[in-house]
This record gives sequence, structure tokens and C-alpha cells, in this order.
Amino acid sequence: MYCETHVSQDEMETLLQLLTHGNAVLLIIILGIGGSFQVGYHVTGLSSPSPYIQHFINSSWHHRYDEPPSPQTVTMIWSLIVSMFAVGGLLGAVSVKFFSSRLGRKRAIICNSFIAIVGAGIMLTSKEVNSFEMIIVARILFGYSSGLGSSLHLMYLGEISPKKIRGMVTMTSVTFTSLGKLFGQLFGLSEILGREHLWNVVLCVPACFSALQVIVLPFLPEAPRYLFIEKGDEKACKKALQSLWGQGEYKQEIDEMLTEQLAIEEVPTKSVLELLSDRTVRWQLITMCTVCLCNQMSGMSAISTFSFDIFLEANIPKDKIRYITLGLGVCEIITSISCGLVIERVGRRVLFWGGYGLMSACWVLVTITLNLKDSNDWIPYATAVLLILFIIFFCGGPGAATATLNSELFIQSHRLAAFVLLGLLRWVLFAIMGLIFPFLINALSSYCFTLFACVCLLGSFYTSFLLPETKGKTLLEISEEFKAITVCGKSFIREEKTESRL
Repeated sequence: MYCETHVSQDEMETLLQLLTHGNAVLLIIILGIGGSFQVGYHVTGLSSPSPYIQHFINSSWHHRYDEPPSPQTVTMIWSLIVSMFAVGGLLGAVSVKFFSSRLGRKRAIICNSFIAIVGAGIMLTSKEVNSFEMIIVARILFGYSSGLGSSLHLMYLGEISPKKIRGMVTMTSVTFTSLGKLFGQLFGLSEILGREHLWNVVLCVPACFSALQVIVLPFLPEAPRYLFIEKGDEKACKKALQSLWGQGEYKQEIDEMLTEQLAIEEVPTKSVLELLSDRTVRWQLITMCTVCLCNQMSGMSAISTFSFDIFLEANIPKDKIRYITLGLGVCEIITSISCGLVIERVGRRVLFWGGYGLMSACWVLVTITLNLKDSNDWIPYATAVLLILFIIFFCGGPGAATATLNSELFIQSHRLAAFVLLGLLRWVLFAIMGLIFPFLINALSSYCFTLFACVCLLGSFYTSFLLPETKGKTLLEISEEFKAITVCGKSFIREEKTESRL
């Protein structure tokens, strides 16, 4: 026991020294506030001012047409405001290859921050000109910036981090998403900005962080892996590594990049269509898509975006809902930070199958408590506790490990196309959830959560039986692990070899 504790302390000291010898921590923070933080904020930031925005839709419609809109019209416009964020995110995610390959990681992120600032200007103006259409336009721009920024953020993190702390560094993207959600809930409190005359200001807070990113990021280094593998500049790569992690030769890291570069020379950069038709990465694609599907349809995005409606359904008093959602945000960020400290010890696989299994159990129990909500006064609060547990299991499991796994699945020649595909899938699913959930909860009431339970169970089975462990392995070693996967004695690689011989 003493030896294990001593080794753990030594490892922690080494990690702390590595993180504090250069500008790595500052870069991680600056990337975070302009990257996944924006996604988290815009997902939850819409929850608290939702009654005020719907009232604004009513008054704007009445002012324009001299008659009140029908409830169905308000619901449809509100659903568009929610879902257009995801449409913008989808367009942004598809653009990641165009921006990152032409501008590099750093300049692409700076340009993306300007898009968020423009969106904030439109959102602030919408109230003054009495236009709900401008809210939709601003939400599209916020979504575009979030979709492009979150993909660039994760890509940048994966390309600056040494192998031994890759999991911890890439996990920070999840932590900043959780931090964004917490800030969205915090600024939505009536004691801060959550008042009717400030609803448009609440939605523009992330633009301040984008402005900070524009100011600071030019003074920080470009991604070393991008400089070496894509630009062929070993000197600049070494200089970037020294700027990030302190003085050193970094021979092991550069040798690893060189090995990957040699492998890439045999396999040129792939387009999305070429990636989809490549049997050698078929299991990586299936894994990426399955995990993305299970995460988006697990119910987590529904809790984040529609927490107010869910707690109303559970009979929680209106005046207490905002404080409960703030508690959800605190739990989420504490759990994601804690998971970041242990992910390199426990690995990725157990976080996936264990987390999905416990999430499925939570949704089954939530369905039961929602059906019993009128039988006792404490039942609604039991529902709130179960939702908190669900968030803990998600953020300490699949939510935490997904960012790390996605940065490890593909080598450099496949990575840009993979991120485009991942962003496309993620935002399509997010848009679908945002558009249908208000109607789903009206139609099925509490039983809609059993659908989420089934999705979580699917994720648990898949990751338990088919996902290989990626902890402590190079990208080429991980690629070989996926090639070795067989189902019923068959694999995609063997099928390809058989077809080639024929």
C-alpha cells in the first residue's frame, strides 16, 4: 500500500512539474474558454431565460401582427431557437477541415472567436428592434462558433499533449464544457443576470471570453504535432514543445511523430468519403459513431437544455428549480475534474461501460419516481437526486472519456476527416434532440426517459465487449488494436484481404 501511494505521489509531482514548467496551463485555459466552454454555456444558458424569451416571442408577434400567436406557433419558434444552435454547430463542425488546414490550429481559433463576437452583437440588438428572427440568426452564429471551436479545441489539445498525460490534457475539454454549463446556470440566476430585461445579456456572456482568447492566443505556440507532421518544420515543433512543457530535447515525442509521419506518407490524407470507405479504420468509425450516438441520446443534452421543463414535470416548485440546476452544474464540474485526475490510472474502457450501465439504471428509477410524484412530497426531490447521480455517472464516465478516446482513434492523416464526421453526427443528433424533446415530453410524459435508458444500455454493452483499452498507447498501437477486433471470427481487415486476393 505504501509503495502504491508513494508511486502515485511521485507521478503526481512529475505531472505538476511538467504542467508548470512552460505555458501549457495558460494555453489549456485560453483554448478552453473559447472552445468547449462556449458549447456548455449556450446549452444551459438558454434554460433560465426561456420563460422571458417565450414572452418576448409573444409580445414581438403581437406588436407586429396585432394579435397573439397560437401556443403551437410559440412552441415552434422556441424549438427553432433551441435547435438552430445545433444547425450552426453542424455547419461549424463541417468547416473544421477547411479552416484548420488552411490557417493552422491557432489562427483558425482566433477567426472563430470573431464569429462568436458578431453573434453576440446580433443577440444584443434583437431585443431593441423587437425581432425574434435575430435571436435565431444569433443562435446559428453561436452554434457555428461552438461547433468549429469545440472541434478545434479538442484537436489542438490532442496535438500539444505528450503521450503519458494525453488523457488528462484532452479531458480538460470536458471540464470546460462543464464549467460553461455552470456559468450558464449561474448567470441565469435572478440575483445576477436572470431578470426579464437582461435575458439578451445573459446569452452574450461567452463573447467576453472569446475576446480574451483573441487577445492572448497570438502570444502562445502553435500545435507541435501540426508543425512537424503537416508543415514539416522540426525546429518550430521543438521550439513549441519547449515553450509548452519547459526546456528539453523531447526526442521521444519527436521520434513518435516521425514514425507517424512515415506511416502517413504511405497513407495520404483522407477525405470524409475516403475515410468512410476505408475498411482499415471501420471499427474506429463504428466506435466513434456509437459513442457519439449514445452520448447525445443518453438524455444528458435534454437535462442541460430542458432542465426547467424536466423539473416542472417532476413537480419541483418553480422558485427552487434554478438553484437545483445550479447544483447540477457544480456536481458536473467537480466530477469531470476528479475524473481527469484518475483517467490515466483506471483507463477509458471501464469508464464507458460502467458509466452507461449506471446511467441506464438512473433513467429507469426516474421513470418510476415521476409516475409516483403525487404520492408523497419527497418523491420530486428523489427525482432531483437521481438526476444528480445521472450527471455524476455521465461526467465521471462516458462524458469524461469520450474527448480522450476521440483524440486517440485516428492517426494524423485520418484525423481531420474524422473530426468533420464526428462534428456532423454530434450536431445532427443535438439538433434532433432539441427539436423533438418538447414534443416528446408532451406526448410520452415520464415514459420518454425509458428511451434514454435503452440507449445507455446499448452503449454499456458495446463498450464492454468491443472497445479496446487505449491507455498509454501510441496512435499507431491503438490502430493495430482496432484492426485485431473480430466478431463471429470475422474482421473487416480479413474481408478486405480476401477481396484483394479474389
